[in-house]
Amino acid sequence: MSLETITTISPATNAPIVTRTGVSSEDLRRIPEAAQAAFKSFSQSTTLEQRQKIVTRALEILESKKDELSRELTEQMGRPIGYSGVEVMTAIKRSHYLNRISTSVLGDEGIVSGEEEKGFRRYIKRQPVGVALIIFAWNYPWLILVNSLIPAILAGNAVILKPSPQTPTIVEQVASAFTEAGLPKDVIQFLHCGSFTLLETLVRSPLVNHICFTGSVAGGLAVQKAASDRIVNVGLELGGKDPAYVRDDVDLAWAAEEVIDGAIFNSGQSCCAIERVYVHEKICDGFIAEVKNVLSKYRVGDPSDSKTQIGPVISKRARETILAHVEDAVKHGAKDETPANETFENFPPNGNYVKPTLLTDVNHDMLVMTQETFGPVIPVMKVSGDDEAVRLMNDSEFGLTASVWSKDVAAAEKLVERVEAGTVFINRSDYPSPDLAWTGWKNSGRGVTLSRFGFEQFVKLKSHHIKDYPK
Repeated sequence: MSLETITTISPATNAPIVTRTGVSSEDLRRIPEAAQAAFKSFSQSTTLEQRQKIVTRALEILESKKDELSRELTEQMGRPIGYSGVEVMTAIKRSHYLNRISTSVLGDEGIVSGEEEKGFRRYIKRQPVGVALIIFAWNYPWLILVNSLIPAILAGNAVILKPSPQTPTIVEQVASAFTEAGLPKDVIQFLHCGSFTLLETLVRSPLVNHICFTGSVAGGLAVQKAASDRIVNVGLELGGKDPAYVRDDVDLAWAAEEVIDGAIFNSGQSCCAIERVYVHEKICDGFIAEVKNVLSKYRVGDPSDSKTQIGPVISKRARETILAHVEDAVKHGAKDETPANETFENFPPNGNYVKPTLLTDVNHDMLVMTQETFGPVIPVMKVSGDDEAVRLMNDSEFGLTASVWSKDVAAAEKLVERVEAGTVFINRSDYPSPDLAWTGWKNSGRGVTLSRFGFEQFVKLKSHHIKDYPK
């Protein structure tokens, strides 16, 4: 059987930029076997402190290459170069945080003691699960990867990394940095694979003890189905249709600036981007006017240009989906009120560019308000007040994040308690904080990353029940 050739296509030019050879059937047998052997040695021969030092050194190596890593990210997924370095450094800072708190979770402090009883000792310890398969997406690849990789390694597991074909070099950079930092052979392995049929072999392998998947709902369901004939945990970080509600007491210029950034940063290609905007009817017209003012100053263009704020979307298919959502909305009565902007009309040639689009008079009969758009679209719907806003915010199959924008923070805090989402923001959006649990409700996923709770999927509990020997 000939090996698959995996080609990365530039979102900015639609020209091929990277090719890799796919995994073979022999690789699919060898990799998990090597991972299991590496896990058994690594988990038993290293202490948490030693693993922490390896992680620290690997992060230092990656930081020394941040400019190179930033350029690769811009070339492969199209984020403007002015922002790519921010993701790399945020991933490194996040990793340092997870490294710091690992002592309280995985060390002696994390041992849970049972009730005291004379002649007995009872306690619970955490042990690594074994081999973790980490399948991760292209849109924030560094951040998504470290969410799982760092806790997995610190807990003493071995990992198999499967990147998106769109961002293949990240796993190579990570594996190189950890090897240089002293991580034993085969504790981190990676494979390039574009065929789900081949990947399914790993998902089904009894040598894989845990699976992490970040991507679409359809992809997550496929992984879950493939794993369903055996007892294995599957962590899923999936899509979102994240709502924002702008109450009638905000400063309109400030709110417009913040909401637009939350909606179209990274060309709107974030599971926690704002995809629906509900605005109190008393201020809706003024808010829309401010949104137009802000959008008129945005700059769409070549992602290698440091002045560019919005680059291309990831593929021709993604562009077609986004434009289809806009077309469906307009067909059903929405208005395209995107302001005039020269950079919205004169895109660089050949790339997958989409103008940041402002839609008004939208409703929940439109695709743009119900299905994940994953693009730079800002649909604004007028609401009568808090109750209608909450009802509409919850009218979705997704529940990843939601935001409320208000001067009255106390009222907003009461309001977000009624919102069905794993993370709720007040006067902020689109920011997974490392000290909070990152978790999706409804079809947005299952399981937790980040915070102390993000370690739990990479450990299993062992209860110890010890009775003194009779005298």
